[in-house]
Amino acid sequence: MSKIIDYQCTYVNSVGINREAVQGLDLEFPQAYKTWQGMVQLAKALKNYDKTEFCELPFCHTVEGEALGGQVKYGDESAGPRGADYICATAEELLDLPEIDYSRGRIAEVLKACRSLRESGEQVVLYISGPFTILNMVMEPRHIFRIFRKQPEQMQLIFVKLQKELLRYVEAAQQAGVTMFSYGDSTGGVNILGPEMAAKTVEFFTYPFLKQVEKILANESLMLLCPKTAFALLGTEKAVWQDINLEEPVGYFSACQKIVGKTKFVGQMCIKNRAFVLQNGIVKTLELL
Repeated sequence: MSKIIDYQCTYVNSVGINREAVQGLDLEFPQAYKTWQGMVQLAKALKNYDKTEFCELPFCHTVEGEALGGQVKYGDESAGPRGADYICATAEELLDLPEIDYSRGRIAEVLKACRSLRESGEQVVLYISGPFTILNMVMEPRHIFRIFRKQPEQMQLIFVKLQKELLRYVEAAQQAGVTMFSYGDSTGGVNILGPEMAAKTVEFFTYPFLKQVEKILANESLMLLCPKTAFALLGTEKAVWQDINLEEPVGYFSACQKIVGKTKFVGQMCIKNRAFVLQNGIVKTLELL
């Protein structure tokens, strides 16, 4: 039996944006985080400042949790949006949260920004948060872990609820023109959950969720998995690596663009590692079993 290897992430605690990136722009914070017009301008500014090939949305990990009813402190350019007060303390309260309405609120503005950027010729990577990142917006972590340990059946129902919401998000984003997705769960790694809970998360959430994603992703779409997620799938024997040889050194994002249509998942490197180059030209894709 394999075991989950932890990926040492150096980007998990990065918050806010560089002030230099928005100097001279007519942007007000935190309003730039709330409207699609502000998001578009900010995304383009960050793309140019970071010298990347793509625009990335959103600029925080609070959008899905807020759409479920969570409270947000929007911050400024130095400290971006983050969770405020918790609104749930029990499994029942979590399960009673209303479905996300993708036509209103900040999550709707994110989708509008994606559409606007795509229509202007930009490549967009939409970040989607995993279950523990979302749950940490609405419930204190100790309550989440207690439910996981003491009420596993309820936890499975919570996972199913979140799967449905995120699948609807992927579908809505594709309708807005998004073809590149980035998925991660920074607070759901094996270093935080421990081996047993991390393995159960793969079994009850990650694997069934991604199997459904595999079905709904269009041929020209790709999901870039956080390496923590990729290693969890590999460690629980739910996926295997498959190599695609591009036969020349290439940047990671450029490599991902080249293999669209040949796979649905990659996960060997964090998308935030802008300078990473595949020196051997080999892209490792993930095949779900």
